[in-house]
Amino acid sequence: MSTNAWRSDTEQLTLRTLIERRVETDPDGEYLDVCATKISAHEVYNTANRLANAFAQLGVLPGDRVATLIENSPEAVLSWWGAVQAGAIAVPINTAYKGEYLRHQLADSGSKVLVVEAALVDRAAQVVDQLDNLDHLIVIGEPPVEVRGTVHQWDDLMTASDTPPTAVVSPADLATFVYTGGTTGLSKGCMLSHNYHAALAAQIGICWERTAEDVVWTPLPLFHFNAITTAVVGPLFFGGRASIYRRFSVSNFWSEMNRVGATITSTLGTMAYLLAHDVDRPEMPRSGAPEANATLRLIGAAPLPVEVDSVIKERFGVRTFSGAYGVTEASLVSWQPTGMTNRPNAAGVINDEYFDVRIFDDDDNEQPRGSDGEIVLRPKRPHVMFEGYWGQPEVTVVTSRNWWYHTGDIGRIDEDDYLYFVDRKADYLRRRGENISSFEVERILMGHGQLADVAVHAVPSQLTEDDLKITATLKAGAELTEEQLFRWCIDELPYFALPRYIEFRSELPRSPVGRVLKRELRDEPIGPTVFDTEASGITYDRR
Repeated sequence: MSTNAWRSDTEQLTLRTLIERRVETDPDGEYLDVCATKISAHEVYNTANRLANAFAQLGVLPGDRVATLIENSPEAVLSWWGAVQAGAIAVPINTAYKGEYLRHQLADSGSKVLVVEAALVDRAAQVVDQLDNLDHLIVIGEPPVEVRGTVHQWDDLMTASDTPPTAVVSPADLATFVYTGGTTGLSKGCMLSHNYHAALAAQIGICWERTAEDVVWTPLPLFHFNAITTAVVGPLFFGGRASIYRRFSVSNFWSEMNRVGATITSTLGTMAYLLAHDVDRPEMPRSGAPEANATLRLIGAAPLPVEVDSVIKERFGVRTFSGAYGVTEASLVSWQPTGMTNRPNAAGVINDEYFDVRIFDDDDNEQPRGSDGEIVLRPKRPHVMFEGYWGQPEVTVVTSRNWWYHTGDIGRIDEDDYLYFVDRKADYLRRRGENISSFEVERILMGHGQLADVAVHAVPSQLTEDDLKITATLKAGAELTEEQLFRWCIDELPYFALPRYIEFRSELPRSPVGRVLKRELRDEPIGPTVFDTEASGITYDRR
């Protein structure tokens, strides 16, 4: 397959166009390796068409939402493609979600259908009665519990016709909702168009110097935009293939590189940190062992501190890529295109082919080069960023005030257009690759009954992102301990939103107008009396 023979930098594309072009040029070659199951483009296309027609038989119309609650697997990829082929909107939901987290996203998206793997059916069963729009539940495998409502088996959908659906889609049409955490409200559904998927896949591939000879490997979940664009859409742009792993593991990383012949990984900074400091293994490059890896050429992992970058390059002889900055709503805001050398701690240079990027103060006044402020931007091309927040026009207006999208991140731009990420605004959390709404966690915690007040906030983590801390006050007469609260959180929160630290105080620091000063809490050192959940020995299911 010739690489990029048809691609134009200004071409507006649909995902349907991309898969059809791959089917025309390379129908039977390996397109994806999903958890050790190899799938060709032709197999994906036919199965997606079956699913699209089955969804239509269930009453799904173009623009309707089809949600999924599925771990990385062939069914996760195929469900996403089925929704896209139907002209519907895929809503991949974080598989750690349960209870109110899960109910909110299903209700907010107004999903008509939920495709769920059998191991997670119990979570769906707990919320289906609270969802007026959810008409159908499709179960992959044999459900361990009974679920009320209209339930279908995955295998039954495979009997539908594989004739291409007649629904018309355009590059501007929505393909996916990806939910992202906020600071002052519940998680919000980012509306992502067909063309945005294609544009981001192209930009990342250019930075990686991706070709049809590359094999891109990722353990990132398919409910993240990163995995969709790099692994599912990327091979349709550049040829070659991608491998999607169930979840990241340090111990078998290098053996997995050898199994699939990976040349590029798409990972997170935390994963790169763990790899850099891993014990010696015979599969590691430069180990001298017969099984030493010889294919991996690039580890893509942003953000990546300079010291971690250096360890990986020197220890493994592998190039790293962390010269980029973006958010789900807009990417890539800065990048490191072919031939450009990044500067230490920079996130590449401003991507002025796609975005106009500035630094503003709190009053939206532009700041001079070298000054810290909020990173704001606006697109130079159509449909290369999100289309707004689903069902929340007022939030879309606030984040796009003065016609600039406000990222909520602090950064600076130097005289040569290099962008430096400085910090997140105080209430914003990112942990283990997940955006976390402090508001959402606080709302659930206040349902405990014994907390008088609570602040959920970030504290620095040595693994390059944030750790989460709960600082709270108790109601009069309450006898709750930090350990008891943590055990309660295990049942109520996704694993990635579980706190690393818990501290009870007599009061929380507040501003003159009564707002909790989370920046003060974030900057305080962790004292010896603060309860450290990771040192407690308490175990829990990390899914």
